[in-house]
Amino acid sequence: QVGGFSWENCGDRRDPVVLQSLSVAPDPISIPGSLRVSAAVSSGKAMASPLKVVLVVEKALGDLWIQLPCIDQLGSCTYNDVCTILDNLIPPGTTCPEPLLTYGIPCHCPFKAGSYSLPASDFVLPDVELPAWMTNGNYRVRAAVSNGGEELGCVKLAFSLQS
Repeated sequence: QVGGFSWENCGDRRDPVVLQSLSVAPDPISIPGSLRVSAAVSSGKAMASPLKVVLVVEKALGDLWIQLPCIDQLGSCTYNDVCTILDNLIPPGTTCPEPLLTYGIPCHCPFKAGSYSLPASDFVLPDVELPAWMTNGNYRVRAAVSNGGEELGCVKLAFSLQS
């Protein structure tokens, strides 16, 4: 189960991409199970390839936060171009999966400037085998998106994991 979910923007006030809202229910989240997500993002500029994402994943160890390494593309990883990853997951020319399609949310780069909103939508979470290092405890994740060295946006997530 994943519980105690919270988020905040961590970028500069001038960052063009801002997470306006993010809601995740239920709390705690059961895996496998159903997840209801709503979100809104605004972007003051188009986001094009190469779209770099730097993830820093930390786990609380007593009063210390320990950075987890990048193992099998999970953990504190740098993805040099998310656009390529999206193209591999959803081949260009194919329609975006639901509910993105219904709400006109793009799933390929470039992402036009503007506001994107996902009303409360249900997703089925399959029973996934979590990596061995993802044990019970408190986690925080920082995701920073940049293009050509310019930070576009940053968000921090926090949650706890209990089996």
